[in-house]
Amino acid sequence: QVQLVESGGGLVQPGGSLRLSCAASGGIFSIDAMGWYRQAPEKERELVARIISGGSTEYADSVKGRFTISRDNAKNTVYLQMNSLKPEDTAVYYCNMEIKVYRFLAAKSYWGKGTLVTVSS
Repeated sequence: QVQLVESGGGLVQPGGSLRLSCAASGGIFSIDAMGWYRQAPEKERELVARIISGGSTEYADSVKGRFTISRDNAKNTVYLQMNSLKPEDTAVYYCNMEIKVYRFLAAKSYWGKGTLVTVSS
């Protein structure tokens, strides 16, 4: 059973930094894309950053230049380094991975339970 577990959320002052981690475990053959999404109160979930197996990345315009996504394939882990945090970055951050459990099956999307990031003075 594949599981994704996030860590690293918390309370930080504006201008501060946090690093989120998400580790996948279970019967994993390979992981295609890894990403971070967030959902603020009364708003829809939105893509924050995504990285594919080849290393290409994409970012939401609102976080470009401040956030950096990276992955460690050996550890089945994705990271999100968040710098220069703003109050509007406050949200629950969710990890998402497209995982193959067998070589000849299509990848399936898996989600973590989320970690709360609060940016406030």
